[in-house]
Amino acid sequence: MNRTTSMLALFAVALLPACGADGSTAGVELPPAATEGREVTRDKGCAACHGSNGDGGVAPPFVGLFGSEVELQGGEPVIADREYIVESIVDPGAKLVEGYNLPMPRTELSPAEIDAVVAYIEALAEVAP
Repeated sequence: MNRTTSMLALFAVALLPACGADGSTAGVELPPAATEGREVTRDKGCAACHGSNGDGGVAPPFVGLFGSEVELQGGEPVIADREYIVESIVDPGAKLVEGYNLPMPRTELSPAEIDAVVAYIEALAEVAP
């Protein structure tokens, strides 16, 4: 791990308590794959920006994301389906969401971890207000 990646990881962990701290999705019952995905987002630092419960922060929320229309920088809309979410995890700079300018660092997630994160985001689609 290079110094920049290490510093970003440290910064992300430091922000974890501040992001998504309201706990509005903390009591949500999740299927096993989604529970695993929540743990992946917490263990790999995703939750530092996307919120400890997927509620968002300096990065877009996971809550209500799956299946929704997302406006990208430049005004292009896209549906946040499985393909879009996987692309966003694998190539975070490919399609940037309007209003979020902090670039997401590349992650080193296995295909199983990516599947679990997508399951988590999909489960949170039903939590949206």
